[in-house]
Amino acid sequence: MSYFNDPKKDKIKRTLKQVFINDVDLYSSKWISKFLSERLIGGNSETIEDDVEKEVEDRKDEERERGSSFLNSSPAFHVVGTVQEEITETTWQLSREQLLLKLMKCDVIIYNVTQHPKQLEEASWALGALHHSMADFTKTKTYILISTVMTWADSKPDRHDDEDLPFTDANFRTRRAHPNFRKHIDLEKKVVKLGKTNKTMFPTYVVVSGLQYGMGEQIFHIFFKMSWLGLESEIPVYGDGSNFVPTIHVNALASIIHNLIDCPPQPYYLIAVDTANNNMEEIVKAVASVLGPGKITQRPFEDIYLDQDLSMMEIDSLRVNLHMEAVCLREWFTSVQWVCESGLVENMEFVVEEYRQTRGLLPIRLCVIGPPAVGKTTVSKKICEHYRLHHITVTETISEALAQLEDATQNEDSDEESEDAAMEERKLLKEDMAQNGGYLSEHLLVKLMKNKLLSNPCKNQGFVLDGFPMTFPQARETFFAEDHESEDEATHIFSPSKNIMPEFVLYLEASDTFLRDRVINLSEKLAQEHNYQEECFLQSLAKYRQKNMEDETVVNYFDELEIPTQYLTISCETDDRFLIQKIFDTVGVPRNYGRGTQEVQVQERRQCADRMRREHQQREDEEMKEIEEARQRTARWEKWTAALREVKDQEEELLEAHSVPLRNYLMKHVMPPLTVGLIECCSNQPQDPVDFLAEYLIKNNPVTY
Repeated sequence: MSYFNDPKKDKIKRTLKQVFINDVDLYSSKWISKFLSERLIGGNSETIEDDVEKEVEDRKDEERERGSSFLNSSPAFHVVGTVQEEITETTWQLSREQLLLKLMKCDVIIYNVTQHPKQLEEASWALGALHHSMADFTKTKTYILISTVMTWADSKPDRHDDEDLPFTDANFRTRRAHPNFRKHIDLEKKVVKLGKTNKTMFPTYVVVSGLQYGMGEQIFHIFFKMSWLGLESEIPVYGDGSNFVPTIHVNALASIIHNLIDCPPQPYYLIAVDTANNNMEEIVKAVASVLGPGKITQRPFEDIYLDQDLSMMEIDSLRVNLHMEAVCLREWFTSVQWVCESGLVENMEFVVEEYRQTRGLLPIRLCVIGPPAVGKTTVSKKICEHYRLHHITVTETISEALAQLEDATQNEDSDEESEDAAMEERKLLKEDMAQNGGYLSEHLLVKLMKNKLLSNPCKNQGFVLDGFPMTFPQARETFFAEDHESEDEATHIFSPSKNIMPEFVLYLEASDTFLRDRVINLSEKLAQEHNYQEECFLQSLAKYRQKNMEDETVVNYFDELEIPTQYLTISCETDDRFLIQKIFDTVGVPRNYGRGTQEVQVQERRQCADRMRREHQQREDEEMKEIEEARQRTARWEKWTAALREVKDQEEELLEAHSVPLRNYLMKHVMPPLTVGLIECCSNQPQDPVDFLAEYLIKNNPVTY
């Protein structure tokens, strides 16, 4: 960060306070640090001289002229902090000695222990280390501990006091902590004790925060998420819901910390809660009404342990039952920028909108139009599956409305007047459909479709309108804002409603020949389901073409409002995957929740099971392959051996066949004289039997006879 170089501007630099806060990546510390880092020099500070203030204003004007933001160029605080175990200014893990050096450079040290039990050890160590190094301080250092109302959870009012009176800062010496938060109260006492040793150089403060909400939510997030997703017909209240919950908006808490730094008060123990006195049932009901189905149900508190997204610290906090009042806060601080001072319930609309914006849970609204049989439903379902949107069709909306009215007439919890109204409305719809050949009159249809689009599920996730509106008047009546209706019901100011107006319009077009061929090739079941018998389809197609030749069409309506329309031509050559990907590229990334913890675990278990199944199958395949290879080797060896044996037999037979004449010749002409010669040789036993035999054979050669 760059600063001015001249002496006057150096005064601004000297007013910049170095603030440390732990775990700035976690919910509470993140928003507190963000709030402090955006404070301007001179915005709340009373230490800047007049000439410096003038210099700041001049600087503002210069920055405005250059089109840049003074807010980001001259903050009042330079905030540093840890991310779990790492300092935000570095990329390596700091030792305790290195962290202490960082803390010694800071004017204000804030430790927030409302988020995780592990924060207690470091907060206690930092407090002791700074107190031990107090002799090395070159300027005053302020230590602020942000604690939790759970250190009051088991407190009992004095027997002389009215039990309905709220606990205040004055009662802090008699507070009693929840059994799981005794280390928190021990740390609070340590902060108070060490802060009394030298209030000039090392003042300490304890700020006891109510359960924090706002900016995307943390502890109440389970109720917001459950309501937003719309998967439950009733949002659970764990326990009887009668426990009173002290709360505070996280930005209001940040403003209190800001005021404490700028104008240190005399009291060192402050309760930071809003003025509300809401119990858990009221809070959950407000969330469900604004964001979800509007209904709640009581469940045993033990069921909350099934939610794996909640820590034990958060579960304990949701059971708190305290009525508290921030007396010292309102007495000493008059410039706190209160956000939702009257509490969560009364400001639920604001908090819900803040929740949507912070988490990026913005609805995606699309309208898919085009001629019959062009494929609107197929495309709409694929879009809904990818973006987790609600698929809205005329037929399903009418059926759903009739079913809901039927349920309302049979609901035991409904009063008689509500049942009569539901019965009358259902009768009206049935009669109107009977009179119009199974179709609803346009004004009733528009009413049902508009109510559907205004329902919480559609407002939360968004929707895909499939084949509706079909005419210009339908579009105008459906999407105009009710609050712009004029007093004279005969005339309307057709100002579009931002809550239900589609962001994207997809216009699917195809030739009549292609559409006819597609319908002809449909199965009989699908043709009957969509009423695409040849005669009915041709009438519908002709009616559609006629309407789209008029001056006022649905496409014209959206064009007048400058809503982007994507024209997609469907033909035999159309690649469905390319078409859908083109739509996804136009709409952009999803704006909803990713997979939750349970979904991730289920997916991981499924992937693990699939992997184990594949590995098992692979091992079986390898074993079978080895067995097959061994069988093939054995078969080849046996075949080769048999072939070799056959060749050998053939050779022996051939040799035998060749040897018969030779043997016959020998037996006839050679063996007789040779045998006689050998007998004669044996009888005479000459010294040289070979010569004797040769001489004998020559003398007795039968050929010479």
